Amino acid sequence: MLAVVQRVREARVEVAGELIGAIGQGLLVLVCAERGDTETQAQRLIAKLLKLRIFSDEAGKMNRSVQDVAGGLLLVSQFTLAADTSGGNRPSFTNAAPPDEGRRLYEHVVALARAAHPVVQTGEFAADMQVHLVNDGPVTIPMTVR
Repeated sequence: MLAVVQRVREARVEVAGELIGAIGQGLLVLVCAERGDTETQAQRLIAKLLKLRIFSDEAGKMNRSVQDVAGGLLLVSQFTLAADTSGGNRPSFTNAAPPDEGRRLYEHVVALARAAHPVVQTGEFAADMQVHLVNDGPVTIPMTVR
């Protein structure tokens, strides 16, 4: 499972001009299930996200998690993270999970997050979304969970 984690001051997702998810301080997480991923990777991803120490403490060190700062999670599906650009100018997405499997795993990630964290918002799977964010830092971390 792939993810891009962005520490944000605020973030929101719109579909067709309608706000469907928004958070204040927290993590915007772009999530991609790859072929062969299972619920195990989803569980590892959520466990890692909730404990990832990328928020500043009183000394200005990245030493606090999203849980420590009572921040929100905005989870957005993004199959394009699986892009293979090694073969030419048009990316291949064959490494991404098929749509039904990707949806199932994304929804599993969301369910796990909601069971473990009080503030979880989402995008809409397979929708044309507009994602707005104020990246804090900026802090952007790519993650691969096996």
